[in-house]
Amino acid sequence: MGAGHAHRLYRHGHSPVHGLPPHTKLAAALLFVVVVVSTPREAMWAFAVYAVLLAAVAHRARVPARFLLGRLLIEVPFVAFAVLMPFVAEGERVHVLGLSLSVNGLWGAWNVLAKGTLGVAASVLLAATTELRELLLGLQRLKLPPLLVQIASFMIRYGDVITDEMRRMRIARESRGFEAKGVRHWGVLAKSAGALFIRSYERGERVHLAMVSRGYAGSMPVIDEVTASGAQWRHALSLPCAALVVCLLGWML
Repeated sequence: MGAGHAHRLYRHGHSPVHGLPPHTKLAAALLFVVVVVSTPREAMWAFAVYAVLLAAVAHRARVPARFLLGRLLIEVPFVAFAVLMPFVAEGERVHVLGLSLSVNGLWGAWNVLAKGTLGVAASVLLAATTELRELLLGLQRLKLPPLLVQIASFMIRYGDVITDEMRRMRIARESRGFEAKGVRHWGVLAKSAGALFIRSYERGERVHLAMVSRGYAGSMPVIDEVTASGAQWRHALSLPCAALVVCLLGWML
């Protein structure tokens, strides 16, 4: 199973985190996110501890803070949503700098920002230390439905192909003097999108026929069998286990 070249989120390295089997890192990231989401929003100190834990993982993985913070910009739409919550939520209100804000909205905004940021940071660290091909092997090792793994594999493999097709179509339009300047040009863009869909569909049919002619029967052959030792599992699960202790303390205090 292949997945092409490394993705832009991946940061090549030889750290202990990079060396962990992909399915152990996937399980650790998933469990960490579940623990973070389960933490009561009032335990603000717990989220600070979670951030320290992720910072420790980033340091061990040799992922620079600038790299990590730059990738966190993907959550900007969620931040915008969270900022609006204190203004639109109902219930008890407080006045801050002349603004009337909902108490429930403030807690809700904090809940979204804290848990969302930590979840995105964990995902970025996972992507920064694991190649796409390894992620797919990890998903397969964790017994994710094979059809979903194959769909993800083909999406990654042919994403660049479709993007290049879009680029060639854009160059062809521009070479004929076309420039999208307003609503009147939307029809041309819609026809281009339709043509791109048809080309992608036909390419998929050709690839499927080529696979069937080579013996494809619904499952992809596994070339690399990824395994993990007990020590590797303990290293990977140390993050969610530490987070679980913090979560339990958050509920108790």
